[in-house]
Amino acid sequence: MTAVINLIDLVLSLYTYVVIASAVFSWLFTFNIVNPRNQIVAGIYELCWKLTEPVLSRIRAFLPPMGGMDLSPIVLLLAIFFIRNLLRTGIY
Repeated sequence: MTAVINLIDLVLSLYTYVVIASAVFSWLFTFNIVNPRNQIVAGIYELCWKLTEPVLSRIRAFLPPMGGMDLSPIVLLLAIFFIRNLLRTGIY
């Protein structure tokens, strides 16, 4: 059972980095810091977007509009940290 919990914790840890990368890429594209026509950058962003968008879109359905700010990545990261904390403390 410990191996399964460690695997889930590892997957959630990696997904945390993907969520952060997706948010940073969206900011970089929005402020024209990174050229979206660069194939490598666009490919990385597309991969991050495909991995995070299904979860983030469900969270956005419950969040009220915040004047152009997308708080769904923060909510998702808080949920991931909460789940990882539950796994580490042994409450499952």
